[in-house]
Amino acid sequence: MQNKNVLIYNFGQHYREPIFRKMDKELSFDFYFGDNSADIKTFDYNKLKGYKGTLKSIPLYKVVYWQKGLLKLAFDSYSNYILLGEYYCITHWLLFLLLKLQGKKIILWSHGWYGNESITKRIIKKMYFSFANKILLYGNYAKELMIKEGFAEKKLEVIYNSLDFERQNEICKSLHKTDVFINYFKNNNKILFYIGRLQKSKKIEQIILALQNLQKDNIFVNLVIIGKGEAEENLSNLVKDNQLEKYVWFYGATYKEEEIAELVYNADLCISPGNVGLTAMHSLVYGTPVITHFNFKNQGPEFEAIVPDVSGDFFEENSVEDLQSKIKNLITIEKDKEIIFENCRKVIIDKYNPEYQIKIIKGIIDDFNEK
Repeated sequence: MQNKNVLIYNFGQHYREPIFRKMDKELSFDFYFGDNSADIKTFDYNKLKGYKGTLKSIPLYKVVYWQKGLLKLAFDSYSNYILLGEYYCITHWLLFLLLKLQGKKIILWSHGWYGNESITKRIIKKMYFSFANKILLYGNYAKELMIKEGFAEKKLEVIYNSLDFERQNEICKSLHKTDVFINYFKNNNKILFYIGRLQKSKKIEQIILALQNLQKDNIFVNLVIIGKGEAEENLSNLVKDNQLEKYVWFYGATYKEEEIAELVYNADLCISPGNVGLTAMHSLVYGTPVITHFNFKNQGPEFEAIVPDVSGDFFEENSVEDLQSKIKNLITIEKDKEIIFENCRKVIIDKYNPEYQIKIIKGIIDDFNEK
């Protein structure tokens, strides 16, 4: 007997594997993934017993694409369809029409609204999301914006985001202070870090400039940059130009969770000058506060996990001076490490995990199946 539920995604992001595996095990979903992952790491889809196949993406114009093999799924015996909310996938629009004609349920999993949409984009997105019976959103910020745009509140469900919380939680139990940074830097300075791809949009150079400004105030801190990317050469040159080599460690990329945990736990602050995204969750789950900017129109939805003076802070976007000030405030105020650790982890334990997400999805599916 075929499953009643199917998930169709542009590709299977490696960090989503835990929630997909829960959906596979607890709700018997079938899974179809696209092939346009670009340089983002995926996972082995065969780990899902419900994995049915990969859909080929055919580029049409700029970001607009066609997903080959998608439309025939409209005629399978699925009742509930969860799709990534990509309005520039032309095949979605046609699929939605076919599903509506059959009275099938559409759930879109999406960022929803950012708050910086042009008039044209607002019209297109309103039309696209109007097909959905439910919209799963990463945060309350998007939900409030969509309510203002005229969407019914009952149609919107905040599901947040998640990493491999179960594994991270186990790792947390054995975390302890190590000399990983003292051994490298040969000093006892406070540790700032950035983790993620080294892209121009992440504005990592602002951390380096803030580091330089702090030194002018006789505040010496170290910076660890965890990741690889096209911006690395320019960042390295900036460090050399400002004679900061002994205070900056280009650690490189790592996907080893125990290694990441040790680095994050032993650091004092995570800095993400551009949009913060999953970086916030990765830092908070290991008990380290996060600083990012407060222009929420240009933010990743995970900014909501940060509580000022509790688990981090926000600075004025693109202001190195304000970033410097916020760093100074957080590293010069002595607080109990255990209290900081617990404060940072609380929001991840409460909301940003696969267990929370599966409860949301189960509730929606149960509601649909009862009607």
